[in-house]
Amino acid sequence: MKKTAAQLAVHALEQLGITHTFGIPGVHNTELYDEVANSSQITPLLVTHEGGGAFMADAFSRINWGGLGAQGAGRAIGTLLIVPAAGLTHAASGIGEAFLGGIPMLVITGGIRTDTPQRFKLHGVDQLEVARGFTKAAFRVMSLDQVVPTIFEAYRLATSGFPGPVLVEIPVNLQLFSGSVNEPPAWQAPALSAAPEATVISQAAELLARARQVGIFAGWGARHAQAQLIELAELLNAPVSTTLQGLAVFPGDHGLHAGFGFSRSAVPAARNAFRRCDALLAVGTRFSEIPTGSFGAQVPAELVHVDIDPEVFNANYPARVAIEGDAQVVLSALLSALQQRAPEPPAAEARQALRQQIAQDKAAYLKAWLDHDSGDRVNPARFFAALREQMPAGSITVLDDGNHTFLAAELYPQPQGSQLITPTDFNAMGYAVPAGIGAKLAAPDREVAVIVGDGCFAMTCMEIMTAAANRLGVVFHVFKDGALSQIAQAQQRPYQRLTCTELGQSIDLAGVAQATGAAYVALPDNAGAAAAIAQARELAAQGRPVIVDVAIDYGKPTAFTLGTTQTNFSGFPLGQKLRFVRRLVARKYFS
Repeated sequence: MKKTAAQLAVHALEQLGITHTFGIPGVHNTELYDEVANSSQITPLLVTHEGGGAFMADAFSRINWGGLGAQGAGRAIGTLLIVPAAGLTHAASGIGEAFLGGIPMLVITGGIRTDTPQRFKLHGVDQLEVARGFTKAAFRVMSLDQVVPTIFEAYRLATSGFPGPVLVEIPVNLQLFSGSVNEPPAWQAPALSAAPEATVISQAAELLARARQVGIFAGWGARHAQAQLIELAELLNAPVSTTLQGLAVFPGDHGLHAGFGFSRSAVPAARNAFRRCDALLAVGTRFSEIPTGSFGAQVPAELVHVDIDPEVFNANYPARVAIEGDAQVVLSALLSALQQRAPEPPAAEARQALRQQIAQDKAAYLKAWLDHDSGDRVNPARFFAALREQMPAGSITVLDDGNHTFLAAELYPQPQGSQLITPTDFNAMGYAVPAGIGAKLAAPDREVAVIVGDGCFAMTCMEIMTAAANRLGVVFHVFKDGALSQIAQAQQRPYQRLTCTELGQSIDLAGVAQATGAAYVALPDNAGAAAAIAQARELAAQGRPVIVDVAIDYGKPTAFTLGTTQTNFSGFPLGQKLRFVRRLVARKYFS
């Protein structure tokens, strides 16, 4: 049997269930693209920039990938099909986002010829070395018989343990020239995640059962275990807080949902609900910097930590009981163990008191935002209230990196059935526009609402051309204030001035819409919010991308911004605190 590497690669991708590739063709991968064109299963998507393509692939996996839990192996993952060298470095931010976020991704690149002796070839960089710091693994195929097994191994690595991106480089000469090959292996799906040891489950159940008040902290790794989380929270009468990446893992309208985080950077509902907790069940979170408010969270000594990645245990907070495994599998076993113990349920008064306190704190926090005078601009709370009222429970929300991210975390609760994706630890600006496109491709029948600041939007807005070309009805709500407001707020108090955080000439969103083929909707004030949102949804339902120009008011800082600033400053050495205070006073009163 004679085959080319391009034919073998497409065969492997089809066996893995891949449905879309993202990238740009070039001289080192045109054979791959030509073979993808022959596939009835795989749709190649031409992007404007490989960085946007990588964010699309990341979002596609976040929405589509089902994990390897008790309900079986997942579905197609995001796959890049890019040229070597510049294609890889352009895509690096999106690949890095997937790497730190635990998102499976295949990165298929072309490679320089390996059958000729000349040096200084086009795109001649060591891609495996370049990719070492932001991929789980990187392979270079050296023969035709290696193509299919290598892609299978890349997929296995990408989707197992703590997921992440894996690169496979296929030299162009192997793509171009056919040769004799053995019968390629057939793909065998991995086994389901194994059940945890009964002993450690028993230890965790005992710890939680004897606690006076349990809290639950849920991250992205718990997203497929929502039913178990709800049952555990109700059984233990436990308030639930989430990480930023895990905002939708527990229903925001549930009476035990307290908010995002539980440090001094959290909203009052979460701070107050967790203040009395003497035990914590943490699921699918590694206690990284953002959800802990710059590591300001006070975590009880009685910590049960559940995660697929054993590297996270005892890294930032010591665990009394650490359980390695898939959240869905572990929580099912833990729930069963707790139910067999038949713990005495909390008194009805205690259950009611906790829920009432959470509800009262949430109502008071929302009222403070609604009462904030935004002048002739859009009050964030009123915008999110109007959006929440209209968006269906099964909708997808895509955020970027900025002030809007934490406004959404605090003011836009995610109901059961929703999904929310956002950049987190890698925290790349420019994520949301292409990620919204990837999300819509993964779930074409669901509404996708992108919320993005104007600074982030400017980085990747030309990818809306990709949405228009493919008739993808994504709504891009652009919070426009003419500044990089999250950093501007962080600059203003300590420095008493802004440096390189004002965008200068305000971006003409109507012009961007015209240039990219999108519809344009203005949202200049609170009174027009509901109508503008409705108009945008109607246009998107016709298969048009829509840019909503939101004249946002960023005058009121979030609880996250205030709390994290305080936590960071309180951790400075005394001498440095005094230096900052002297500079602030001098600039504020004597400059």
